[in-house]
Amino acid sequence: MRYGLLLAGVLGFGVCAYGQNQTTTPAQTTQPAAQVPAGRSPGGDIGSGSGDIGKGAGKGAGNLAEGAGKGAGDLVTLHPVGAAENVGKGAGSAGKNVAVGTGKGTGKIVKGTGRLLKKPF
Repeated sequence: MRYGLLLAGVLGFGVCAYGQNQTTTPAQTTQPAAQVPAGRSPGGDIGSGSGDIGKGAGKGAGNLAEGAGKGAGDLVTLHPVGAAENVGKGAGSAGKNVAVGTGKGTGKIVKGTGRLLKKPF
């Protein structure tokens, strides 16, 4: 709920600020074309995607362990409802992080593989 309101506020501000005129002119930068950094290589996309999958799995495992630990603590102190709630929250956060990491990582891997296959041999 809080994130929805925050997102709506940021979006509203962005829409309001979109039509505003800039009063200052940006300074001209004279950077030669040779010094412009190159984009990521197809192999870099694939490697970055693999890293995103690993990060998502790692965060998910951390959330799952945290929820299980809090749940065990609540169970020991005879709070079974709190224990079930904490384990459920940990499992939900773990699933979200694994899904987000897998989605981002798979997208980058597909993009890198497509670029790699598009290169002439």
